[in-house]
Amino acid sequence: MMETLIQFFQSETVLNGLQALLLIVVGLLLARYASQAAEKLISHNFSRHHAALFRRVLYWLVLALFAASALHQLGFSLGVLLGAAGVLSVAIGFASQTSASNLISGLFLIGEQPFQIGDTIKVGATVGEVLSIDLLSVKLRTFDNLFVRIPNESLIKSEVINMTRFPIRRFDLQLGVAYKENMAQVRKILFEVADKNPLSLDEPAPTFLFVGFGDSALNIQFSVWSTTPNFRELRNSLQEEIKLAFDANGIEIPFPHRTLYTGSETAPFPVRIVPEQTTTSPNNPDGHLKN
Repeated sequence: MMETLIQFFQSETVLNGLQALLLIVVGLLLARYASQAAEKLISHNFSRHHAALFRRVLYWLVLALFAASALHQLGFSLGVLLGAAGVLSVAIGFASQTSASNLISGLFLIGEQPFQIGDTIKVGATVGEVLSIDLLSVKLRTFDNLFVRIPNESLIKSEVINMTRFPIRRFDLQLGVAYKENMAQVRKILFEVADKNPLSLDEPAPTFLFVGFGDSALNIQFSVWSTTPNFRELRNSLQEEIKLAFDANGIEIPFPHRTLYTGSETAPFPVRIVPEQTTTSPNNPDGHLKN
């Protein structure tokens, strides 16, 4: 029995199989460590996206070389394998035109670089942080911690908003005040609130724009700049501080008003609330409401 096992492990087929397995294991380890080391070396001179792309290309290239050596060790002809791979690639290309379109779109995204890994982008109604930019799709993580995969073809055809491309952003606050208010006072209060807010930038300076006369209010746009990382915090704190300042100074933020008319030639008729009355009579001794 022992001699049979020794002869089995000493046979050429088994030895070739063990050598091929060893090549695959060494290839996996070498591809992993080589790609990680290469990413660290080039990360100082290239963007995170290009470093990650180079790491993946190097990983699969090293692994493919060791896999080809393992197949050759098992007795496969590399020429036949390459020919079969070419025929298979053509068949897959015809069968998966959508994937080919996403692949080409991915190459355009890599060359154009409208966003990078770590940026926050908006595609349609989806807003999230870019986790990876692959040849077929882009992976996002939304603010409520959801994973979203968007095909590259959809990104090429859609409007993509990069919300963190530039170091500063402007917050445009749309608000309205009552017609009775003094616009000079409103303007002064708004600038005082922006000046006291530590997240508001002095340069570019805040701007006050009188948009026009609304149905129930004087419409105003007050624009304040902040650094991109502080944008959401500025948006929340500024609106709260403006509401407190308006309340302290008696500035009214009106709600929509409507005037009712009985006809085109008549004056508005008054609306009056009449309190409920109770009557007492022999037939209504408890004083219930009279119909």
